[in-house]
Amino acid sequence: MTLTTYESASTKQKALKINLDKKVYGSFAEIGAGQDVAANFFKTGGASNTIAKTISAYDMTFSDSIYGPEESGRYVVESRLLKMLTREYNLLNVRLSEKRGASTCFFAFADTVTTLNYHKNNEAHGWMGIRFQLQPGGPTNDVVIHVRMLDNDAVQQQQALGVIGVNLIYGCFYYHESPEILLRSLMDDLNAERIEVDMVRFDGADFGKIDNRLMSLYLVKHGFTNAALFGPDGKNLQPSEVLYKKHIAVLRGRFRPVTHVNVDMLDNGVQQFLEDPDVDPQRVVVVSELTLQNLQDGDDIDEKDFLDRVDILGSLGQTVMISNYQEYYKLVAYLAQLTRLKIGLILGIPNLEFIFDESHYANLPGGILEAFATLFSRKVKLYVYPALRPDGTLSNCFKFTLPHHQRDLYNYLITNNKLEDIRNFNKKNLDIISDKVLAMIKQAEPGWEERVPTEVARMIKEKCLFGYPCEVVPTDPINSAEEFFGHTDATL
Repeated sequence: MTLTTYESASTKQKALKINLDKKVYGSFAEIGAGQDVAANFFKTGGASNTIAKTISAYDMTFSDSIYGPEESGRYVVESRLLKMLTREYNLLNVRLSEKRGASTCFFAFADTVTTLNYHKNNEAHGWMGIRFQLQPGGPTNDVVIHVRMLDNDAVQQQQALGVIGVNLIYGCFYYHESPEILLRSLMDDLNAERIEVDMVRFDGADFGKIDNRLMSLYLVKHGFTNAALFGPDGKNLQPSEVLYKKHIAVLRGRFRPVTHVNVDMLDNGVQQFLEDPDVDPQRVVVVSELTLQNLQDGDDIDEKDFLDRVDILGSLGQTVMISNYQEYYKLVAYLAQLTRLKIGLILGIPNLEFIFDESHYANLPGGILEAFATLFSRKVKLYVYPALRPDGTLSNCFKFTLPHHQRDLYNYLITNNKLEDIRNFNKKNLDIISDKVLAMIKQAEPGWEERVPTEVARMIKEKCLFGYPCEVVPTDPINSAEEFFGHTDATL
């Protein structure tokens, strides 16, 4: 039976339950922060029922001789973790399958981490994973996570690693039928102020129905991280590995659905970003970002609607970010932790109005000036897509209405090249409003196909996305395309 709720248990209770489960048996390989996961099983008693072997190849030469060197020369990387899991699980299977394979679910747990150094000037993070069986003799499954340790003391970080490692092993064996519960249980005896989980991936025959993009969504939804990333193929990515030392161009939108406006914004905005003399075109990553707020309907998130959007973005080759950063300055602060290179934000006039709405900064002591100190830092630039006003005139960076007390601030930003109009935009797109296109799609009203890319229209029709009726029902002639497209605000 699939779980919908669960009661959290202590680390000791979980370790003891695993130790008393005679079917569960495996190896532990931990690099970089002691052996705190295995230690929890030793301390609770009965570890001989669970632990076949523990190993900590702390010295780099020893580690390379056991698992082989990494092309990158780094040790705290996913590729190292996967080598550890493969070797340790294969050894376990070779040495013990004949003796107890018919009655035992084997597992290999591994982590490769770096905690705070003596000077406390490094990034404390690590990769952790488990390869395991759910039935004796059955297929193997992998669950891999990336964590960032936030305690300001290396010993406390090691303790947190020990806890989340036990939680991961316990969740895989006892919550595997409910992946969202499994994820939530990772924080038992912990909190988001101590450790962040910014990537998770489920693989294996027993997880064949799990969509890892939803797992990314759950990480943000439950506060394990403020941003998660996955590629066009739907594979979950670790943000710092993808964005580290890269120029980043970000388009924020609802993408419900992707329209010609979105594509035009992205194509022309990225092109201008690439033309910036501070930008190396060979080191640019383009990201389409969805905020958690844009996915919510009240307090709930429509998971199918989320997947519909990212299916389309993936078909267009987009790397997608889900974030909990409603304010742009928070997004910039996050990205600035990953790169010191230039960041370009591509947005429409409504989002520029949002940025200058001072109510969003009421909780900051310095108000809008404090937020803008981050948002418009030395390496950030905004590329603004124009919109049509109700009277048919154009609204852009140089025709943008602001309260009198903000005009000098705005002029300063313009003068210092922090804002730039997107050039070469397609004027035919300016009457496209995504909400009205969505309404037309739901009613199967003729004409919506002309407002989205051909591939998007094909996917919507074939998969009945965004409420598109598989059986077209005639619409009331009163709801015409002319009524839907009588006004535009270029809302994305």
